[in-house]
Amino acid sequence: PRSKVVGIGRNYAAHAAESGSAPPEVPVMFLKAPNTVTGPADPLVLPRGGRKTDYEVELGVVIGRTASYLDSPAAALACIGGYVLADDLSERAFQLELSAGQWSKGKCAPGFTPLGPWLVTPEEVDAQRLGLRSFVNGEPRQDSSTADQLFDVAQLVHHLSQFMTLDPGDLVLTGTPEGVALSGRVPYLEPGDGGEGGIDGLVRERQGVLGW
Repeated sequence: PRSKVVGIGRNYAAHAAESGSAPPEVPVMFLKAPNTVTGPADPLVLPRGGRKTDYEVELGVVIGRTASYLDSPAAALACIGGYVLADDLSERAFQLELSAGQWSKGKCAPGFTPLGPWLVTPEEVDAQRLGLRSFVNGEPRQDSSTADQLFDVAQLVHHLSQFMTLDPGDLVLTGTPEGVALSGRVPYLEPGDGGEGGIDGLVRERQGVLGW
């Protein structure tokens, strides 16, 4: 079977605030289809009928060992195979206006989870001290650090393992910081835009945006 893509929402307090929500007391989880995963330079095709496609730079966690009913966050660290730069693209009109409170309709268009280009082992980086940045047409949009996560990587993997079995190859998206178009301060993506994301130690990805 193809690996799961598990998303975490509102994991940075400032992003929760710009989304109009209080910080959650427990991790907010949603699922993305496996065929959303694509390469770091593949063009983004906006979904048919979409009008509010948004970018979300995130630290991705690749599971390396089965995680099920883990006893503690410390035990979760042994289940992490590596880290990857990810973009949790979201069609906000589908996510918020047509989903009846469930987010996945806005998260599952093909190509909505570009990854890479590198998978970095846990020994190479400090996952809770990584700067995250995104740019659209060369203009900075997001600039934060994983130090600002409400729930750190170990807590997320431990928490998820109480509700599902995480298998080797599964991907956990750990949330995005403030600066997305949902805030109303910047426009959504349009055909012809160029987007970039970067995380310290995981380099950058670049994408062009195409219309349907």
